[in-house]
Amino acid sequence: MVHVIAKHSSVSLVSTALLGSIAAIPFVIIMVLVFAKFGLWGALAFCIFTDLGAAFIMKEISIRAGAETLVIAVFVIIGVKAAPLITNLLIR
Repeated sequence: MVHVIAKHSSVSLVSTALLGSIAAIPFVIIMVLVFAKFGLWGALAFCIFTDLGAAFIMKEISIRAGAETLVIAVFVIIGVKAAPLITNLLIR
């Protein structure tokens, strides 16, 4: 997302990353609270919502971006479900 913002604005990549990191702090806190109340599915939904919201604000939303967000979400879910299984196989 940082690359897309920097690419479509006159702000440098470093400045974009720093400002984005500061702006992300409240969203991380909200995500933790959503995770505590609704679990993985709630936190994942919140992340997808904020990603699509950022893309909408930047006017960079497209079918491709939506599909990529969905693929990332699926891989996150697979990773969270597979990690304990793989760990159990490796560490007994």
